[in-house]
Amino acid sequence: MRSFGSALAWRGALAGYAGLQVLMFGACVGLFVLTVVGLPLILVTAGIALLLVSIPLTHQVARAHRWIAGRVLGEPIPSPYRPRSGPGLVMLLRDWARDPANWRDLLWLLVSMTAGFVLSVLALSLMLSFLWYAIYPFLFWVTPAGTFNDNYGFITIDTQAEAFLEWIPALIGLALGWWVSPALIKARCHIDRALLKPTRTEELETRVATLEETRAETVDHSASELRRIERDLHDGAQARLVALGMSLGLADELMANNPEEAKRLLAEARTTTTAALGDLRSVVRGIHPPVLADRGLAGAVQALALDMAIPVVVTVRLEGRPEAPIESAAYFGVAECLANIGKHSEARHAWIDLGYEDGRLRIEVGDDGRGGARLDGGTGLTGIGRRLAAFDGSMTVSSPEGGPTVVRMELPCELSESPIR
Repeated sequence: MRSFGSALAWRGALAGYAGLQVLMFGACVGLFVLTVVGLPLILVTAGIALLLVSIPLTHQVARAHRWIAGRVLGEPIPSPYRPRSGPGLVMLLRDWARDPANWRDLLWLLVSMTAGFVLSVLALSLMLSFLWYAIYPFLFWVTPAGTFNDNYGFITIDTQAEAFLEWIPALIGLALGWWVSPALIKARCHIDRALLKPTRTEELETRVATLEETRAETVDHSASELRRIERDLHDGAQARLVALGMSLGLADELMANNPEEAKRLLAEARTTTTAALGDLRSVVRGIHPPVLADRGLAGAVQALALDMAIPVVVTVRLEGRPEAPIESAAYFGVAECLANIGKHSEARHAWIDLGYEDGRLRIEVGDDGRGGARLDGGTGLTGIGRRLAAFDGSMTVSSPEGGPTVVRMELPCELSESPIR
């Protein structure tokens, strides 16, 4: 339950949102007229010119209303428009005509300047009526006689004492503005969301396009990982095993005639075997770290934090273990973030928060360093995003200059009942 202060601030914000909706009424009317006039004239230059103005501006006004509705309803509303299929004016007009979102925008403009406008004006009026009736007695007192005494309230006001009776409708206005206005604003925002959000079909089309893109990126990433593993084995363990075979062959030849030299070669072979095993372990850790299999994601992340040169606070709120592929993706994501902190951030403190909520594994890695990290900078963060996208996950980066840097990762998954070690 909200405190009185936060509830008052929230209703003030709602009044501001309603005011913005009222202010954009004129834009909605103008854009609706331009679009309706431009559509029949599409075959002539005037119609094309009108649409080139009205449709992009409609997108911007609809974007503002989606933002308001998202703020009021507590859930961002994604843009429903399809990307352009190619350059050129003809291609642009064809894309606009084939995009159902543009036709819904036209319907939304009509609804917005009628029922939506009424809801916004009514909600804003109820909130402002309290202010008018609350200050009315003071206006009556400071203004010349007769200025504010002609039926501005519910009764005719002739004296200062009667002016204070206006606080009765002020209390009524306060009650209506407190309870009714938020419902009216939310009703308006529900209408906007219903008309401006992507339809189920459009969401599925976007989802399919995203899956195709992430699948291609995952295939490329898997191929590069296989090449890396092959290179590591070839340059590391394989070279040492070849040297081991040569040492053992020479030792076998020298065993009868030069036992001391054979013993030396056998000692070198033992050392080479140990080094080859180390190389193999390094390759295995790059595929699936043993600590992840033994201790789970929480324990593996804590082990990563202990290896950092700066203090890292780890908070874990997991009641089970995700699937092994999800654990691996999350582990390597955290490892890359910590590596970036150690290399680039110049931070003094860092933190990791692991949690599970609404069917999603949520991970936050932050530091108090100098900031400036970018998701599109061609760094390891891009690789993390691709790895997470393969599991329908997402990543956001907040890193203003001067810090702090906060990387948030989300992965849809189910937790097993295995205890967290």
